[in-house]
Formats: sequence, C-alpha cells, structure tokens
Amino acid sequence: MTVPHSATLRIASYNIRKAVGTDRRRDPARVLGVIADLNADIVVLQEADRRLGARPSALPIPEIEPQTGLVPIPVATNKASLGWHGNSILVRPALTVTDLSRFDLPGVEPRGAVIADLVAGQTPLRVIAVHLGLLRASRRLQLSSLIARLSALDDTPALLAGDLNEWSLRVGLGRMSHHFTIFAPGKSYHATLPVAALDRIALDRNLVARGAGVHDTAAARRASDHLPIWMDIAIRTETAPVAATDPAQPS
Repeated sequence: MTVPHSATLRIASYNIRKAVGTDRRRDPARVLGVIADLNADIVVLQEADRRLGARPSALPIPEIEPQTGLVPIPVATNKASLGWHGNSILVRPALTVTDLSRFDLPGVEPRGAVIADLVAGQTPLRVIAVHLGLLRASRRLQLSSLIARLSALDDTPALLAGDLNEWSLRVGLGRMSHHFTIFAPGKSYHATLPVAALDRIALDRNLVARGAGVHDTAAARRASDHLPIWMDIAIRTETAPVAATDPAQPS
C-alpha cells in the first residue's frame, strides 16, 4: 500500500490503574494532568474503568477534553465506561475515526483488544490497544488470536500499544515480532522504582520511530503504578527511511 508522507505523530501508552496512585488514593485529576503533560496526539489507556457493576470510567469523561485536549474514541458499550476491557483510546479532535472494532481475547483472565482506524490529515493509521494477561500461557493465546485477527485486515499502517505484561526483553512476544517491531522505550513499572519495561509500542513495516521515552516525572510517579511511555512516529516512505540508529530500543 502506498501512503503519503505524514507529519510526526506522538503516541503514548499509559496504564492508569483505575486512577489509584502509588499513595493508594484515587485521584483522576492528577492522572488527567499527566496525560496533558504527555502532549501526545494519541493516548492508549489501560485500566481506564473500575471493575465493579457497570465498570464506570475511572476518569470524569466530561473533563477529559477540557483538561487534556483529547477526546475519547467511543469504544465503550455502555454509557458508564470509558473503555473496553479497560482499554481506551484518546485522540486529538483533528483525527477522524473511520472504523472501530473490539473483541475478546482468550486466557484465564477476561481480556480484550480495541482496533481503531484513524485518518490524520490524509494519512491512514490503525491503532491496536491491548492489555495482555499476567500469565505467559495466556499471553501466547492472546497474541495468536490478535495476529489472526490482524491478518484478515488490509495493509493500513498499524501500531500496537499497551501494557503487554512481559518482563523479559528477549522472550515471550515472539509471535508478534514476526509482524511488528516491538519497542521498549524504557522501564515503566513500578512507578516508584522502575525495574521492568512492561509497557511497549510495536510498529509495522509502514511506520518508523523518530523518538521514544518514558514520561518519568514526580507527578507520574504518584498518579499510577505505571509510568507512561511515548513514541514519535512517521509513515515510512522512500524519502523518509529508518534512521541508522533507532531512537527507541527494540525488545
């Protein structure tokens, strides 16, 4: 598929732990503040909803756009939730949603994924939001299911972002590495003493990383048990080759 050159977009992924911080206080306002500080065009959230009842949003939905400049993609299937299986996607208002799908993932715990097709200007982009299971056996099943789903789609430039719950940088995500380059921008868990790169962003062959990192601030260390990660991406074209040294380290 031939795609036009596009400006750089900033993608972020953030497990907000239902807005419960490392001080065990639920404080949606400080989570919104961290999201605003990311200055991202697209933010993929995990644990965006509380667990009980109708799974109400952990963030005040009317306050998201005023506080962050981002709007939620309507992935929820009820009026109370922000996400699907806790996965939510926030985008700049200028980005247009052209297609949206959600599906359950196999495994011991209830998990799901969201796929959103967007247009930025005239450039198409597919965003896959996931939060994989705690057990590697479940993650393998989930990755196989996800890859089968994606293989049936067209060649729109695609990225996957989320909490992949994989502690190793060398094994565990091999099924996905045949389809994506998986980046670990840095250690994002636990926020108070980061020791693991559980949060990842993966790019298909149509996309190139221009920069990446972990948003490690005093506010982020209090707002959740995960630190947000970010990546600047662009469409790969003949005039925009991959840099000799990638700004983020593939895992």
